[in-house]
Amino acid sequence: MTIARVLLDEYSNKVINVVKAKYSLKDKSEALNKFIHTYGQEETDLDAKDEYVEKVEKIVENHYKKYGYQNMSLEELDKLFKKE
Repeated sequence: MTIARVLLDEYSNKVINVVKAKYSLKDKSEALNKFIHTYGQEETDLDAKDEYVEKVEKIVENHYKKYGYQNMSLEELDKLFKKE
C-alpha cells in the first residue's frame, strides 16, 4: 500500500465526497480507491483484447504472404529514413 498526499480542486473534492456517500465508505481514501477501480481500467487497459491480437496476427500473416521473409540491409534502412 502506498501513502499519498493529494491536493484536490473543489470539483474533484465534491466527486470524491459523492462517491464516499454513495457507497457508504468511511473516508476519502476508500472513495478514491473505489473511483479508480471503477474507472481506471478505461485509462490503463493493459491486456490486449482477443480481437486486436487476431487482427495483428492477420496483418502479419498477410505481410509474410505478400513479401516473404525478406531482410533489409542497414544501408536500405538508412536510406528509408534519409540518414546519410
